[in-house]
Amino acid sequence: MIALTLGEIADLTNGRLAGIDPGGAARLIVDGPVVTDSREAGPGGLYIARIGAARDGHDFVASARDRGAVAALTTRECPELPGIVVPDGQAAFAALARALIERVPRLNVIGITGSSGKTSTKDLLAQVLAPAGETVANVGSLNSEVGVPLTVARISPTTRFLVVEMGARGLGHVRYLTTIAPPTIGMVLNIGSAHVGEFGSRETIAAAKAELVEALPADGVAVLNADDALVRAMSDRTSARVLLTGESPDSDVRATGIRLDPHGRALFTLTGLAGKATIGLAVAGRHQVANALAVIAAAHELGVPTESIAAALASAGPVSRYRMEVATREDGVTIVNDAYNANPESMAAALDALAAMAGQRRTWAVLGPMFELGDESAAAHRAVGAAVRGHGVAHLMVVGDEAAGIADGAQAAYGPGELAIERVESIDEADARLRAQLRPGDIVLIKSSNGAGLRFLGDRLVQPGARG
Repeated sequence: MIALTLGEIADLTNGRLAGIDPGGAARLIVDGPVVTDSREAGPGGLYIARIGAARDGHDFVASARDRGAVAALTTRECPELPGIVVPDGQAAFAALARALIERVPRLNVIGITGSSGKTSTKDLLAQVLAPAGETVANVGSLNSEVGVPLTVARISPTTRFLVVEMGARGLGHVRYLTTIAPPTIGMVLNIGSAHVGEFGSRETIAAAKAELVEALPADGVAVLNADDALVRAMSDRTSARVLLTGESPDSDVRATGIRLDPHGRALFTLTGLAGKATIGLAVAGRHQVANALAVIAAAHELGVPTESIAAALASAGPVSRYRMEVATREDGVTIVNDAYNANPESMAAALDALAAMAGQRRTWAVLGPMFELGDESAAAHRAVGAAVRGHGVAHLMVVGDEAAGIADGAQAAYGPGELAIERVESIDEADARLRAQLRPGDIVLIKSSNGAGLRFLGDRLVQPGARG
């Protein structure tokens, strides 16, 4: 964290000093990691004690101290560490993060939201911007009211780019995150059916995601997906300059001639404001083209030359786990572990990538449930099963009762004996059956929502003996 005295932090958070007098607080420097997990505390750091559904962070202040933390932000006095006591820990944490941003005048804040692809796009953009200046981005999917201030707390006085993934579980969530990290560039990738069970409709999801571009200043830039009608319509909801990206002819940053190599990685011709270039991606999946176009538009606005962007994208691989994670075993079996999240759109994209990567190999689709789809869930699972057809899948394995609709949809779409379909109840059963049936050279896609845990099945298949 940018070095502050404990007294300064107390002033910024409107907190009360505890366990230390004002003179001592003026001398105590906090310049280490800011954490909400005591196990991640380090020398000179600040521990934020949060009260969760299962645990009270105040019970772990001593643990944070033992790992080097020098102070704590709490909602009650904890004698184990000098601290700042506040009535609302989240509000205080947000205020601290905002104050840190204001201490870096050359900082460019780029916000990213959308129904899918946020983390992959964030990782790509961070890798593209890093050669141009010190860059900080969310770790994994730490994109919530806790994850965003944790990300901000990692900036230094010399940070030039702060890439902030912003998630939402309801209206007002993205707007709140923009008050913590006010963006000058806002990127909206797509509006899908992820979390439609919580939002109620895709239109409500769009309203929630539009909060990012509504928060942009007049001299900011909104990067919008021209190929998504709900995203394109956000042009009318921002005072910022709009850049459209996509395959549409009127896109300001456009991809044409898209093709996939034998590893499922996209190549395309870039045209538009960023110039003309051939772009080759290091990540698998045609859906990554849309993500890359948003990255190109943002990086170009930030002054990165197109040739530098192209070179960075050619080597920018997956950073966050379980997102099109490709591993080939010694026996030639390839495991494509894309089981961090799933919705109908990302299921289709993963199946497209599988088909592109398969070649003459035998393909397996190991699919689990998609959560948070509300009333659309049953129909969506059947539709995914039907969509398996046309992707060259030889064997479909459906894991868990909640995903049974996938098997039902596939059975209805295929003729008798056209597709081998297995229904299994658990990851353990899936693991056992796959180990018994996989042959050298097979390629296996594993895809489900995070809560289903199929990502751990992927780990087991790549590393025998791994458990999860």
